[in-house]
Amino acid sequence: MTVTLADVAARAQVSPATVSRVLNGNYPVAASTRERVLRAVDELDYVLNGPASALAAATSDLVGILVNDIADPFFGLMASAIQAEIGGPGGRAGGERLAVVCNTGGSPERELTYLTLLQRQRAAAVVLTGGAVEDAPHAAAVAAKLRKLAEAGTRVVLCGRPPVPDTGAVALTFDNRGGARALTDHLVGLGHRRLGYIAGPAERTTTRHRLEGHRAALEAAGVEDDPRWTVYGRYDRQSGYEATLELLRRDPSLTGIVAANDSVALGACAALRESGLRIPEDVSVAGFDDLPFSIDAVPALTTVRLPLSEAGARAGRIAMGREDAPPGGIASVRGELMVRGSSGVPRG
Repeated sequence: MTVTLADVAARAQVSPATVSRVLNGNYPVAASTRERVLRAVDELDYVLNGPASALAAATSDLVGILVNDIADPFFGLMASAIQAEIGGPGGRAGGERLAVVCNTGGSPERELTYLTLLQRQRAAAVVLTGGAVEDAPHAAAVAAKLRKLAEAGTRVVLCGRPPVPDTGAVALTFDNRGGARALTDHLVGLGHRRLGYIAGPAERTTTRHRLEGHRAALEAAGVEDDPRWTVYGRYDRQSGYEATLELLRRDPSLTGIVAANDSVALGACAALRESGLRIPEDVSVAGFDDLPFSIDAVPALTTVRLPLSEAGARAGRIAMGREDAPPGGIASVRGELMVRGSSGVPRG
């Protein structure tokens, strides 16, 4: 039986007019109401028809790029590279596509909402960037949404995100474990045995994979991993600053700090300087990603370079059908250890 707009309204407990406003985006609707309507649309798999369907078809040159935080250079670099590949051959209307960057703010709910909206707009392609939330119900909901997008003809590409099996999505994954292991191997090779670790949000796949790589390097070298030496936080400078002060409070004898990313590492450096400690003479610091500012830090930051722009460009080409998907639909993107002035031999 065909699902009607009235069916959606009944499920969401709103008027048909409100459903129409949400789907057409032509009138302000409360956020809670919008979420309820979009959830009902998704649950009932409602498909626009008539004039609305023609309107949706007219927007099929739309490409959605989902990011956790557009203010974070990690996501900005990828989004910019993806968008640069969106235009050109393959689109209608002069070969152009309309790229829309959807900033989820790290919210699982907003991620699903954007995927629903892109499905309603018959998006030509969707690119999801960055780590995934490790929550079973959310992962199942995302997988179901990706399957629906793919079945409707939308190309789905994951960039820097783990594969989602049986969805038709192409995955360009970052080797976060390998990069983190190389970074910690470097510090251990310099003689460090008391290493603090500032992790990202506990629920993110990127956080877990980088921490696993760090711990694997310690275990292989027979180095202690004291639980006091790991602090979780956000992927930003303030979190790095606060976490470093906490690590120093827990154990002032630490000789090195490994940060979840370069922004966190900058915060760590600031906290160390304010505590009267020199980098790297007293405490070495290492980051991850090799964001543009890393080489300009004082001292320049030892880190792992991820080819964010290159990966984003490749994701964009695959999304536009201008490059074949990798064998099996999955490719691992390796990082490169960049040794700079922020790491050195531990103090005697």
